[in-house]
Amino acid sequence: MPILEASGIRKQFGGVVALAGADFSLDAGAVHALIGSNGCGKSTLCKIIAGSVAADAGTIRLDGNPVSFSDPQEAAAAGIGVFYQELSLVRPMTVAENIYLGREPRMRTGLLDRDALRSQAENALEQFRSVIGTGVHPDARVADLSADQSQLIEILKVLAANPRIIILDEATAALDRNQVDAVFHRIRALKADGCAIIFITHRMDEVFEIADRVTVMRNGLTVLSQPIGQTSHDEIVAAMVGDVMPPARRERKHVPAQETALEVEQLSAAKLAGVSFKARRGEILGLGGLHGQGQSALLRALFGALPLKAGSIQVDGKRLAPKGPRTVMRRSIAYVSGDRARHGVMAIRPIFENLVISLLSRERRVVVQTERLERETRPFIERLKLKFSSLQATVAELSGGNQQKVVLARWLATHPSVLLLDDPTKGIDIQTKEDLYSTMDELCSQGVCILLHSSDDEELLGISDRVLVFNGGRIVAELTGEQRNRQALYEAAYATAPAAA
Repeated sequence: MPILEASGIRKQFGGVVALAGADFSLDAGAVHALIGSNGCGKSTLCKIIAGSVAADAGTIRLDGNPVSFSDPQEAAAAGIGVFYQELSLVRPMTVAENIYLGREPRMRTGLLDRDALRSQAENALEQFRSVIGTGVHPDARVADLSADQSQLIEILKVLAANPRIIILDEATAALDRNQVDAVFHRIRALKADGCAIIFITHRMDEVFEIADRVTVMRNGLTVLSQPIGQTSHDEIVAAMVGDVMPPARRERKHVPAQETALEVEQLSAAKLAGVSFKARRGEILGLGGLHGQGQSALLRALFGALPLKAGSIQVDGKRLAPKGPRTVMRRSIAYVSGDRARHGVMAIRPIFENLVISLLSRERRVVVQTERLERETRPFIERLKLKFSSLQATVAELSGGNQQKVVLARWLATHPSVLLLDDPTKGIDIQTKEDLYSTMDELCSQGVCILLHSSDDEELLGISDRVLVFNGGRIVAELTGEQRNRQALYEAAYATAPAAA
């Protein structure tokens, strides 16, 4: 009998169906790989199993008994541990405090036993001592650790609770090959002790190396579940893609010019390692691949929001040293993020202030000439069909789609020659997407160069002139013409990824 069963799981977020009746079964003492393309529902399914999201319908059984966890604490008490893509570490706290957060050893008086805490943390660190690098000890602050070190600490935090079911959601994404080997060694030991593991990864080679069984999800449904020895790389990719149909090609006004607008050579920054490409005037250059493979890091590095480690950038044949967003803005480069809350709007400030802040920042205007600024932004308000009651109303009063239009209008008012779009349609309605697509087409016909990262594969393939596929912080394929299809995209995205640097 399986230790865990999920059947007919449904979940909808607003108008978006995340799960449409997914099924999953996990055996004790087994590693079960769960894979699928961006937005297929695998992370949502795991969050439901772990109690952090409630299902709309369906049944979860643990040891054959129906369960429904109201929060992660209940799931943890039942023996379910989760490593999430978004690390849950508290950065100002120490390594030891993070590993045993909520499970700290106490003295008889009830006070924290710091000696025992350090000792237990030291023992935990020994599991990865050979690969975790320097500067990692019980009293080290997590804020001072590198991305790979933080990821290993997060894994240790999950293991410290001694769960009998472990969900690892992209737990190896930031690790190099030696670190992955160390994690796999630990997984095999846990498996031998009867632990059951759900393993989500974007690396196909890892699936065949560590998993006993693989389940593929597509469009919120389970479409394949097989023992690993009874399937193949091609069968798995075919299950993810489904019926191979070319993406809908939009009628477009623009034709990319031959003139190079942006040239990047051997760029390294954050997750990026040796990225090189050229983008032309009037071109939409798509950045594809699975989530977190360096697409957003590239756009933020080009905008000066992430420091460069190496490489060079040229805009219109002139070298660009992106020391910060303001210096980049003065070279007519704009950046629009799909994460409106963090990198977009100032929700409690008026729409007018949100619209003009980029103009004011780039030009260092001391005096705010309201009428002049309204005239400068009005054409873009009308082009994007932005709906609002008054420019003095707060952005928080607008719908998500109109908030995103405010961000886009803000940057269009600066008349950029290069536009960096980082998943700009995430969480917005269909009509707003159509308005954005038309605007992009119009901008390209005027010679603007657009770099587009989108987590919507059909959108990316349908509106991009070319697609660069990222895997492990590197460009691993360029899709042009008829190659712009899901089969080719997934083949490149799920190929053996270069280990993280």
